[in-house]
Amino acid sequence: MRAEEFLRTVLALPEVTEREAFSDLTGFRVRGKGFCYLNESEGFVLLKATREEQAALVAEDPGTFAPSWASGRFAWVEVKLATVDSEELRELVTEAWRLSAPKRLAAALHA
Repeated sequence: MRAEEFLRTVLALPEVTEREAFSDLTGFRVRGKGFCYLNESEGFVLLKATREEQAALVAEDPGTFAPSWASGRFAWVEVKLATVDSEELRELVTEAWRLSAPKRLAAALHA
């Protein structure tokens, strides 16, 4: 997946805002809570996930997924855009959004 396709995917989710983050990262938030970051120059995204999901992704494909950091019940996973399956990334982005969105907003996504 290319960065342009990733941007279309993430910005299509309800109430997403984009802003500069730290270093070379562009951050994406839903109602003030960050759920993913894009490093376009290096071709990767960081996605919010559960600790279990992070471990499963890294075990499944360590060439595409790498652990970033973990805090509390959440962890972040680094995803290489050049090697990730487009459909899988769409699902992971949507799940990262759900982990940060208020419950009513998240429920409205499928309504």
